[in-house]
Amino acid sequence: MVNFGYTLMCEQSGPNELVDDAVRAEEAGYDFAAVSDHFSPWLTEQGHSPFAWSVLGAAAYATESLELMTMVTCPTRRYHPAVVAQQAATIGVMSQGRFTLGVGAGENLNEHVAGAWPHRTQRHEMLAEALEIINPLLDGETVRHSGTYYEVPEARLWDRPDEGVPVVMAVSGHDSLEVAASLSDGVVAVQPDPSLRIPDKPFYGQVALCYGPDESECRKRALDQFRWFGLQWPVMAELPDPRAFDAASSFVTEDDVASSIPCGPDLDRHVTAIRAFIDAGFTHIALLQIGGGNQHDFLDWSESQLLPALRAS
Repeated sequence: MVNFGYTLMCEQSGPNELVDDAVRAEEAGYDFAAVSDHFSPWLTEQGHSPFAWSVLGAAAYATESLELMTMVTCPTRRYHPAVVAQQAATIGVMSQGRFTLGVGAGENLNEHVAGAWPHRTQRHEMLAEALEIINPLLDGETVRHSGTYYEVPEARLWDRPDEGVPVVMAVSGHDSLEVAASLSDGVVAVQPDPSLRIPDKPFYGQVALCYGPDESECRKRALDQFRWFGLQWPVMAELPDPRAFDAASSFVTEDDVASSIPCGPDLDRHVTAIRAFIDAGFTHIALLQIGGGNQHDFLDWSESQLLPALRAS
């Protein structure tokens, strides 16, 4: 059975709204909530970027059964790996074991605030070394590490859930999949590609939607806030700020965005987009509604129509 999640997108909503949305998502019947961990929004029009870990702490306290996760945190630049482990363990305790740590190699957009952005090969090496620190800490071990990128003279987590915290890793191809297979409990992918799945491990994906009663208005909103969406990861990982994303996506048209993001009220159109991930073998699919001010109607529609249709199909 597929678990359906709701995305708490920090780039488009403030912290209080995100916590309220997490509570409503639980009421609507979502299985989990995935929070993005950004320092900056992709575009100025999105207008937000609160600290994801504060949002997670409040959401853990305000909900009862909703699973929580980061989708995803970069544990290599803005945060030291030992600090990420402490953050994850604390949310694990506060949520009573409902937290999964999702990690990835990150983007220049968020990580350059703490220093120069490494080249691609180096940052993947950094991610692997970071997991060599995070995993044993979450397992309750005392870690002493002297590596290529990180020093941990001695560290131990004093508050952690007894069952530990699962770690899943974002992948984009064969090389990252090999790292995930050896150092994580599952995989996060952004494309419905079954070749990225690790047998018998959780497989997380995310689908962007723009639901609303007026298809024309939804298309305009998707263009305004998500025109960066089709730039592809080699570009998205390198651009430094919202102005650069604005420039890089200035050629994108409304039709371009609507061709990859279902827009409007048509239930079947949204279900079809999500079905591509189900058919690819994803075990967990986080749905992302575009537009910070359009979450309430989306969650009402999720409860009455979308989630029942997905679970019946």
